[in-house]
Amino acid sequence: MKTSARNTLEGTISKVTKGAVNSEVELTTKGGNKVVAIVTNHSAETLGLKAGVKACALIKASWVILGKDLHKVKLSTRNLFCGEVTEIHDGAVNAEIDFRLAGGEILTSIITEGSLKTLDLKVKEHVCGAVKASSVILAVE
Repeated sequence: MKTSARNTLEGTISKVTKGAVNSEVELTTKGGNKVVAIVTNHSAETLGLKAGVKACALIKASWVILGKDLHKVKLSTRNLFCGEVTEIHDGAVNAEIDFRLAGGEILTSIITEGSLKTLDLKVKEHVCGAVKASSVILAVE
């Protein structure tokens, strides 16, 4: 499967909570990280999403909001991925930041150069990426 999303996290569906219109789906990645996605009930049924099903979580790099010291911050995002910055690619307008999660997976975020300067990010520094559950796309084979 090829996609334009920079972040693909493979794993297994660990929980599905069905609501009136949408379902909340929790995926446990191969590295042990949890990813929560909100999908319509129709999509959950069409994809056959249930506990035990192998799936991929797709997250565009521009949807990963970076911050420092976010562990105690109250956010409306369901996903908080923290790790160590492995690479920083500066551009004229945007910067690409790669960071390694505890399970070994790499996430990429695209932020503005202004945000990079404000955060004063450096390689080997701890960073967290916040992602709304509604910004996670699920895929199955």
